[in-house]
Order: sequence, then structure tokens, then C-alpha cells
Amino acid sequence: MKKSTLLSTLAFAFIMLLSTHANAQKFAGLDKSPMDAALYKTSRSAPAIAKVIYSRPQLKGRSLGSLAPNGKVWRTGANEAANLTVYQDVKIGGKTVSAGEYSLFTIPGENEWTIILNKDINVWGAYSYNEANDVIRVDVPVTTGDELEAFSIAFSDGTMHLGWGTVRVNVPFSI
Repeated sequence: MKKSTLLSTLAFAFIMLLSTHANAQKFAGLDKSPMDAALYKTSRSAPAIAKVIYSRPQLKGRSLGSLAPNGKVWRTGANEAANLTVYQDVKIGGKTVSAGEYSLFTIPGENEWTIILNKDINVWGAYSYNEANDVIRVDVPVTTGDELEAFSIAFSDGTMHLGWGTVRVNVPFSI
């Protein structure tokens, strides 16, 4: 009886060893344009005013103009259009925006970028962009800075900063 129990236990353990690998979850590799988020708060303990979720494409030796061409609507990142959630009414570039969820599109330019908030959300790229659903458009000047390999968005001092390559765009936010 002991021999039978030992053999059964060994057989069960062997089968379990073989079957755990067969059922292992396979995950995709790291996204080439990983998703990121930036949060706008006036202080660490204050409630959030806005949050932007976007994907971070990399230059990888390519020009900014080939990835976000001047004069064309861009999804402001990679993959899905960037998503901006505003938790309370704010002014963006002096224009009033009601609390809500919006897609963030931009039109890059040599000297200024047009920042667009659009009612259409959860859209892939700018392929289905519909100008009729724009909430606001704000033109902001382009400045320059140190080289940034990955497209980046950050908030500080009432400003949403967008940067990629040496291009910098600062979008004023106020409550």
C-alpha cells in the first residue's frame, strides 16, 4: 500500500510539473510606444485638476517632422489619441473648458502648434478625427530645449508642457 501511494504521489507531481508550463500566460513584449500619464495638481495634497494619458513614441533616429508632420492633425503621441480628463472647469489658453473627457490632438507647426480638444474619445490615431467635434483650439508658440528621445507631457506651474526632440510647446492652464 505504501508503494502504491508513493508511486501515485510521484506520478501526480510529475504531471503537475509538465502541466504548469503548458498553461503559463504568454505576455507580449514591451510596447515600442509605452503608455504614460501626467497629472495636474496645484499641490501634492490637492485634488487633481486634469490628467492626460498618452503613448510615448521614440525618435529612434527619425525626424520629428516625419512622425508628426507640420500642418497635419496629429494624435499627440502614438497609438490611440491622447486622452485629457478635466476634473473641474478650467481655462486652457484662455478658453473655458468644462469638466469632462476629451481627445487631445495637435497640429504641429514651425513656429506654433494648434492644441485641439475634441469630444470624440477612445479613437485610434487621427484617422477618424472630426473637426466638427472640436471643443477648443488654442495656438501656442514653439520654443526649443534639450533633446528628448521620447515624446513627453508634464504639468508644472499651471502649464502643460509637451516636448519631443528639441521642440517644446507650453499650454497655459488656469482654474
